[in-house]
Amino acid sequence: MIYCVEDDAGIRELVVYTLQNTGLEARGFADGAALFEALRTEKPQLILLDIMLPGEDGITILRRLRAAQDTARLPVILVTAKNTEYDKVIGLDSGADDYIAKPFGMMELVARIRAVLRRSGGESAEGESSHVLVAGSICVDERAHTVHVGENEVQLTLKEYQLLCLLMKNRGAVLTRDVLLENIWGYGNESETRTVDVHIRTLRQKLGPGGSMIETVRGVGYRMGDHE
Repeated sequence: MIYCVEDDAGIRELVVYTLQNTGLEARGFADGAALFEALRTEKPQLILLDIMLPGEDGITILRRLRAAQDTARLPVILVTAKNTEYDKVIGLDSGADDYIAKPFGMMELVARIRAVLRRSGGESAEGESSHVLVAGSICVDERAHTVHVGENEVQLTLKEYQLLCLLMKNRGAVLTRDVLLENIWGYGNESETRTVDVHIRTLRQKLGPGGSMIETVRGVGYRMGDHE
């Protein structure tokens, strides 16, 4: 799991979905408060941390991480619009494992992440992480390509299956119709968003009671909720 702390929603969303598409689980957070709340329940393998954030800046957050026993060894890559040698030195001296300046290419970012994970021993852990996704009564086994709701196996089309996995991997996050189109169908077109709505409707029907976990965010898109 990779945590991305970035206040720009567009950049945060792009980073999270790029990581998902390259086989890395990811969650995004808008500020340090949301990050530390998440750290109470799950520790990631690596944190992408923007320096310019509302409230606590990235350097302050990094120092807090390094000062706490349970996060002191978490790999951190600083991400920022600043590209001066001073900012880089301050970041690395504060305990960052790497530093990447905006604008950056997504593939460069993925390469940097994998390099840090290899150095920290986290990449092998990523490969051995659970391949089972669970949300309420819904259970997806990505290796076996099976979906169960409770004791019952559910037969889905490929697109329905991909939609479900994407929603479950980004549980709690709102995915716009355009983002779903781009990630599942390979294109984004406002005139085609009806395709997403139709697939979501049939997916909910097939999931039965579990279908209620797929929430509609009016005017925006969909998300996998916390309760059935």
